[in-house]
Amino acid sequence: MYKSILPALLVLLVACGESKTTDKQTAASLNTIAENYVRLGLDIGRYDERFVDAYYGPDSLKPTGTRAAVFPKDSFLTAVASLQKQLSAFDHNPNDTLAKRAAWIRSQLTAFESRLKLLSGDSASFEEECKQMYGVSVPSYDSLHFKNIIQQLDQLLPGKGPVNDRFQQLANRFIIPKNKLDTVMQAAIAECRKRTKQYYQLPATESFTLEFVNNKVWGGYNWYKGNYQSVIQINTDLNIFIDRAIDVGSHESYPGHHVYNMLLEQNLYRAKGWPEISLYPLFSPQSLIAEGSANYGIDLVFPDDEKINFSKQVLLPMAGLDTTGISTYFKALSLREELGYARNEAARGLINKTLTETAAIHWLKNYSLMNEEAAKKIISFIQLDRTYLINYTVGKDLVKKYIKAKAGTDRNKQWEAFGWILSNPVIPGDLAQ
Repeated sequence: MYKSILPALLVLLVACGESKTTDKQTAASLNTIAENYVRLGLDIGRYDERFVDAYYGPDSLKPTGTRAAVFPKDSFLTAVASLQKQLSAFDHNPNDTLAKRAAWIRSQLTAFESRLKLLSGDSASFEEECKQMYGVSVPSYDSLHFKNIIQQLDQLLPGKGPVNDRFQQLANRFIIPKNKLDTVMQAAIAECRKRTKQYYQLPATESFTLEFVNNKVWGGYNWYKGNYQSVIQINTDLNIFIDRAIDVGSHESYPGHHVYNMLLEQNLYRAKGWPEISLYPLFSPQSLIAEGSANYGIDLVFPDDEKINFSKQVLLPMAGLDTTGISTYFKALSLREELGYARNEAARGLINKTLTETAAIHWLKNYSLMNEEAAKKIISFIQLDRTYLINYTVGKDLVKKYIKAKAGTDRNKQWEAFGWILSNPVIPGDLAQ
């Protein structure tokens, strides 16, 4: 009996040994492809200063030598195609981790190709660019959709007159004085950090630097530097309202961009040695996940009426502002957030050339309830980064639906599902399923 079992057992052990060896060899092969993906991204970044948002890998992967005098579109596209072909070999790999890594890199490379063509002067419609660059189709809404939301605001806001004017009058009560900005922002970020640490164990050495800047098209930015460090910049071109303290505290830091980048670096780059994670290309599906999770994180860290309570009890007194009307203001903001897709429609119109700049400003004032200055800032953002702004709305909706399906209303499970998104190579299709 034992003699008949032994040969079969030996065959099984040899097969297992060969399988492990094959897995290691395959992982090594994927790591080589991943390193070449990083090299390519960093090289493209020499010609497109907006291309690389963050890099914390070794200097050995950075390009050397003098860059070409003419943008080498064809050689870059050839490199993209070559990497895509090599990665296709992993499509049906029995090792699920390798298959997922390869699929993630391939989605990033599709965005590389789209960005390279745009940089070379090729045209793409709004719809094509969203699909190729960020991996999603963006729902379209007509003016009636936004008018229905504005009608609800009309009933909520105090006073009489145009809804936009009444909203601005209410919002103007809660402008943070410039000499209080640092104090209020630091307090909001500290509270976001405290709440996030109740659910996640963050690296002991993590920290950030807060800076105030101007002459930017964006309101806030997280520059991730690696080693669990970030520089968070706040643009002071426009007035900063009390809700922005909470939004920036969460979106740019905890549990937003700062935490997202830290967990990827800690769990995938350092713990598992995945080279591809060290590069964050701005114009890629990764940004849909990053911006969507950062926007969702605002409501996760301050659910229900907790934004109102924290503003009333801490931030407004700290800023020297009256708390009267703050509940109505946050309710109005919640409705106004549903107008976020109006910005997407402005981008769609500008990129597809169905709206002039003047018409787009008019649209944003009417259906996003922006003043002239804010509307022009959004136009500048679209002119610089084109379809990027869809990540804030479509990305958040994807994250929200995923977490609702996974966790329902259970707070602990919501944070758990959110943590999975922040710690894995997630593509938009993973959330849509």
